[in-house]
Amino acid sequence: MTTAAPTAATATAGPQSTTVRRLLALGRAEATLLVRNRTALFTALVLPLVLVFTLQGALSKQAESNPGLDVDSLLVYGSVGMILAFVVYYNLTAAYVGRRGELVLKRLRTGEARDIEILLGTAVPSLALGLMMAALIGIGGSLGLHLAVPVNPVLMLVGLLLALATMIALAALSSAFTKTVESAGITTLPIMLVMQLGSGLFVPLEVMPKQLADICRLLPTTPAFQLIRVGWFGTDGSAAATGFAGSWGAAGSHLVTGTIWLGLAVWGAVRYFHWEPRR
Repeated sequence: MTTAAPTAATATAGPQSTTVRRLLALGRAEATLLVRNRTALFTALVLPLVLVFTLQGALSKQAESNPGLDVDSLLVYGSVGMILAFVVYYNLTAAYVGRRGELVLKRLRTGEARDIEILLGTAVPSLALGLMMAALIGIGGSLGLHLAVPVNPVLMLVGLLLALATMIALAALSSAFTKTVESAGITTLPIMLVMQLGSGLFVPLEVMPKQLADICRLLPTTPAFQLIRVGWFGTDGSAAATGFAGSWGAAGSHLVTGTIWLGLAVWGAVRYFHWEPRR
């Protein structure tokens, strides 16, 4: 039995293009641009660490008027959240605006990559950097402060994925209202303040007046961050800490609210995202 010899086209064909290959290729290209941008690197690497020290001082003052406040756990949790906010949401908004202004996004749409692959590929470096920094702060802080192991790692992962997905969608949406990279610091400020002050990162929800805390729990990014906290410590601060099984019950409302906000953010991104420079 004989087999047909491979044709010249078959022999010279390169590896088949797949979604993973396209995402990695886009991610590598975006990572190269990120490394070359000193301002973006400063915002992603240095600024969040500066805020960690600011957060420590703020929590210490709050503990003076709120006895029993677990400063150590709140410090690590808040630091992880703020790092994700700056490295993923803010940095990615600027990246979308920059690539749009350079017509990179427009050119990519003429190739094999689908729209969702272009957006996710651009987000790969920000996601990788944010997760790496968050892991270093989370693991290092937990070991250094002798925090307990996570009560529900699965719930932590769900919260983390929900937070990252929401931030990507919000970054795409925010870029639609951002004309230049330089103006990203202004257009992202409202959501950044919501994340830091309204999501329990800088000011724990349990030290707020009850009505204000209830409103903050309904904000876009609060449910995802609260899921991380419940999965980590077994409580969101509104009740006593619980175990693995009880943490799912405490997370129910956050799961529902967070999923609704993710759907709205994705809808807004699809509806308003611009692939070409704003006129």
